[in-house]
Amino acid sequence: MDFQLSEEQRLVRDTARAFADRVLRPAAAELDREERFPTEFCKELQTLGLFGVNVPAAHGGSEAGVVAYAVAMMEISRGCASTAVTMAVSNMVAEIICKFGSPAQIAEHVTAITGGGYVAAAFALSEPGAGSDAVALATTAKRRPGGGWVLEGAKQWITSGDVAGVIVVWARTGGGGSRGISCFLVPGGAKGMRVGKHEDKMGLRASTTVPLVFEDCVLPDEALLAEEGAGFRIAMTALNGGRIGIASQAVGIATAAIEEATRYALERRQFDRPIADFQAIQFMLADSKAEIDAARLLALRAAWLKERGEEFKRESAVAKLYASEAANRACHRAVQIHGGYGYTREYAAERHLRDVRVTTIYEGTSEVQRIVIAREHLGPTR
Repeated sequence: MDFQLSEEQRLVRDTARAFADRVLRPAAAELDREERFPTEFCKELQTLGLFGVNVPAAHGGSEAGVVAYAVAMMEISRGCASTAVTMAVSNMVAEIICKFGSPAQIAEHVTAITGGGYVAAAFALSEPGAGSDAVALATTAKRRPGGGWVLEGAKQWITSGDVAGVIVVWARTGGGGSRGISCFLVPGGAKGMRVGKHEDKMGLRASTTVPLVFEDCVLPDEALLAEEGAGFRIAMTALNGGRIGIASQAVGIATAAIEEATRYALERRQFDRPIADFQAIQFMLADSKAEIDAARLLALRAAWLKERGEEFKRESAVAKLYASEAANRACHRAVQIHGGYGYTREYAAERHLRDVRVTTIYEGTSEVQRIVIAREHLGPTR
């Protein structure tokens, strides 16, 4: 077992780290305060090859693999969690289209995602009445007599839905159950698609999250991704991989929180000595460091398995569950170490705590991860 990154993986990590330190960390608080989408930073990340880390070079990607993507996500999340989620979804959509799309779909969309033709991409599966229960989605796509499809319905919690150049949308094309779900590529600004108000979120406030409403949204035949009825399989494939990204994001946010709490503990003096001298503070830092080291290894294990083409469904669920919950604990401790200052916006600790909270919710809640892990452990009949 080799715990060392390859030269290429180190290069991707160091590139992401340098960008996070030089650009993202100094700007993150202002982006959060102003709720400003980081368009200019997304363009720079595309230039650095970080919007297609696991995408073939022929389609504008870095072709550096899943492990490289995971370590890049950790570094970008350490700098700005809002920017990182935009990067995560764009990478996920680019991979989906590369895996399931036709040559024409790949040519039209993937290079635009990786190379800057689009600001971002979006993933539209959740609905007002279908969150964890994806099979319950009510959006429909019906064939038109003259060819093409008509989308009708609503989507909820869509990251970058208002700025995306392409949106992967799931809709019911057949009867009930998972086999009646298909997947479509909808261009940003499509006629018949209406973007709702920005959600006033607790965290990730520089990442836009919007509802989408489809009313007589006409799409051509070639908007269908893969074949009719393949939508649920595409969604599960995407989510299994996406959980690696969210686990990595959680690790990155917690790493930033631990670093800042450590600096504060060394500088803050009480009772004539730094608070880092007190065992209570040391134990909080030690617990956080140990848990995030474990979370990092779990995320990298899942990434390594995916990169090798091996089964990784359980491992990605384990990584996402453990990393998100450990990161929440680490960010909570970071606020506690800062004391009263941790409750103010003068320090980044409160932003990290707000940003990390959603990692136990999106890409499948902690409860869903436990279901996945248990089923994989006990067998498919459970």
